Amino acid sequence: MDPINLLLGINLFVTMTANFSGAKKGFKSSITQTKNKPKTYLQKVPLNISALVLVIIILAIFNIGTLNQENLNQYFNVRVIGLIVFIIFSWTQIWSFKYLGKNYSQEIIVRKDQELVTTGPFKLIRHPQYFSQLLSDLGAGFALGGFVVIPFVILLEIPLFILRAKKEEEILKQHFGDEFLNYKKQSGFMIPFIG
Repeated sequence: MDPINLLLGINLFVTMTANFSGAKKGFKSSITQTKNKPKTYLQKVPLNISALVLVIIILAIFNIGTLNQENLNQYFNVRVIGLIVFIIFSWTQIWSFKYLGKNYSQEIIVRKDQELVTTGPFKLIRHPQYFSQLLSDLGAGFALGGFVVIPFVILLEIPLFILRAKKEEEILKQHFGDEFLNYKKQSGFMIPFIG
């Protein structure tokens, strides 16, 4: 197996394992009392697209849906940069989930005991978990030479995550009012200092 694919696969396995604690907390949120849970396609479609991208990445680790080996060798430097981006942002995403703590949910909801998280990665941007997901998926696409992964991320995942993040901000604004508006002025949307 290609060493870049092997390193990416190992990191993917380790980060997925590390994310299980966040997923457990997200599951618990489904049985807690919610104050606001909008009915929208943005509850499930972006998550399903991300799951599909994950499957495509796993297939690409085994050279399915990638450039052939000769072409992969020509793009070695791009692949190494992609691997570095993937590793950094897959761990940044876990860091984001850890800071959310009990406020983490896989759904767009506001719980009755919801807290506005403004520390850690959330001090710079309001949606570090989405930003990290997008960059780690793009990094994986470039690292693996995945000509299927990259268009999925650019054409589907990015627009859907932006729409989902905006929907989250609508309900956070309703729930937290001026506290959220002040936080919004001090942080970027998905990129520091922008939006």
